[in-house]
Amino acid sequence: MTIKSKHSALIKAEAKRLGFDFCGISPAGFLEEEAPRLELWLNKHMQGQMSYMANHFDKRLDPRLLVDGARSVISLLLNYYPASGQTDSSAPKISKYAYGADYHFVIKEKLRELYDFILTEIGEVNGRVFVDSAPVMDKAWARKSGLGWIGKNSNLISKGHGSFFFIAELIVDLELENDGPVADYCGSCTKCIDACPTGAITEPYVVDGSKCISYFTIELKEQIPPEVKGKFENWAFGCDICQDVCPWNSFAAPHQEPHFNAATGLLEMTKADWEEMTEEVFRKTFKGSAVKRTGYHGLKRNIAFLRPSEE
Repeated sequence: MTIKSKHSALIKAEAKRLGFDFCGISPAGFLEEEAPRLELWLNKHMQGQMSYMANHFDKRLDPRLLVDGARSVISLLLNYYPASGQTDSSAPKISKYAYGADYHFVIKEKLRELYDFILTEIGEVNGRVFVDSAPVMDKAWARKSGLGWIGKNSNLISKGHGSFFFIAELIVDLELENDGPVADYCGSCTKCIDACPTGAITEPYVVDGSKCISYFTIELKEQIPPEVKGKFENWAFGCDICQDVCPWNSFAAPHQEPHFNAATGLLEMTKADWEEMTEEVFRKTFKGSAVKRTGYHGLKRNIAFLRPSEE
């Protein structure tokens, strides 16, 4: 066993011990395939008001600009698929990833533990941890690390486990044994494209972020455009439609992370509970939750938008 493979095996074993479901490694370098796609996507203004997507274009495509001397990108997946969902089928819906604690804090803590382990067991290694909060193309790196392929809905899909995963990275200046990419198993399936009520998946593998229900209910801070009225299929925070219809998610198994368990009473909330929610109830229910990102007034705006015009 080479020193690179020994180090890689050590890191993967520790990642598993920390609760990560999958760990893959790829060499740090310029993302040649992704560069023209990202440029075209931005030129078509598919980021909507997510202006941060256009920032740090070069860093987004080259991890060596984020970590001096970067040699490896360690990609990690953490399952968030819940054992059960909301019980009132008429209630406003929130994305499964937001049932429990905010994933940023949960995963960052695990990543820091992994980095500390590397420093202790391997030695002085320069690196940074990333959880969806810096210019890192996480799905591209996860694909290059062999953790799945990027589906027609632009989500990372694992053949035996589906797509309900958070993705995180640890970029280090340590040379490691790399994993190769896996094949694309979407085939001729177009279920995600056909199911998207706002037409956000404009063509296979291209999602217009400015048309996505998740964008309207989380990122958009002004009034939701009237032309999408009646198209949200009761989603008040985020949207799981393109994942729920994906055949590969028939293999999704419930997560084992206690922090991702739903807040007490959340799944049992009725339509009336949501519509009559006070700011105090909002703060109590979503303390430490990703739902805080849209805020009380943002969530109330979304819920009001779901009501038929005649109400």
